[in-house]
Amino acid sequence: MIETSCNVEVTTAMRPGSMGAWMVAIRPRTLLVAVSPVLVGATLGFERTGAINLVVVAIVFGAAVLMQIVTNMQNDVGYSVRGSESRGTRTGLPRATANGWLTVRQVRLGIVFAAAVAFGLGMTLFAYRGWPVLAIGGASLLAALAYMGGPKPIAFTPFGELTVFLFFGLVAVTGTDWVLTGAVGLVSLLSATAIGGLAAAALAVNNHRDMSHDRMAGRHTFAISVGEAGSRRLYAALLLGPFLLVPAIAISAHAPSLALPLLLIPSAMHLLHDFSACPPGVAFNPILFRTFWLELRFAVLLSAGAVLARLVE
Repeated sequence: MIETSCNVEVTTAMRPGSMGAWMVAIRPRTLLVAVSPVLVGATLGFERTGAINLVVVAIVFGAAVLMQIVTNMQNDVGYSVRGSESRGTRTGLPRATANGWLTVRQVRLGIVFAAAVAFGLGMTLFAYRGWPVLAIGGASLLAALAYMGGPKPIAFTPFGELTVFLFFGLVAVTGTDWVLTGAVGLVSLLSATAIGGLAAAALAVNNHRDMSHDRMAGRHTFAISVGEAGSRRLYAALLLGPFLLVPAIAISAHAPSLALPLLLIPSAMHLLHDFSACPPGVAFNPILFRTFWLELRFAVLLSAGAVLARLVE
């Protein structure tokens, strides 16, 4: 393995039906995209109101993570069922069903189980806050299933990044704030836009990496629609745009501590440089996970700033 910032991961042998096989389908490292917006929404609600219900936060966290698990498993089985794995040479992460580590039936049962648990958590939140929770949860579940399911999966269109921006940014951050406080502040809206941009940036890496294979599989992602240069510009905008919002977030909250994410600008610039310098294919996998981690670090610093702002009032 070449020791660079674009290292390629090596896939080891996997025993069918094992816990490792399920981890391939669930993709736990991608769950950061579900954790970050809930963290931000909860702490910004606390900054605005001074109150937080940790039990409700835990339930929202659980529901958000389950939605991402449903998305990942649906992505695994849906892509394989369509035969897309056999077209060309894939450069993305391995899929459990395509490699025979899990059967399609097993993964579909896993999807049903995760969705049922998420529904149960959603009903608890419904009892706490009312019918809008059903709208948020229902829309999120439909989006999770439709990403790689149905006659026209979202993953086969140019709207993947937009869907991620909406559901892992705007809906997740403002939804968490609303469930906890019964309202949504301007700071939460701005922060939701920033978090959504970083979440969409991760998908932009994924789609940029897979352009060659996706063409053969009949997918028409945004990257394919605009070409390699346009895809690079999209990633740059989604990665750096959130940092342009940070001053507005801090000013709107009258809290300088909410500018803490600006400390990550050097990391973002380094990540953008590596994205531009990496060769095509699997070299983008580490870039993908570094983008996830940048989003989480952004969320942690923004949340820390929110808590600090409240405590020093």
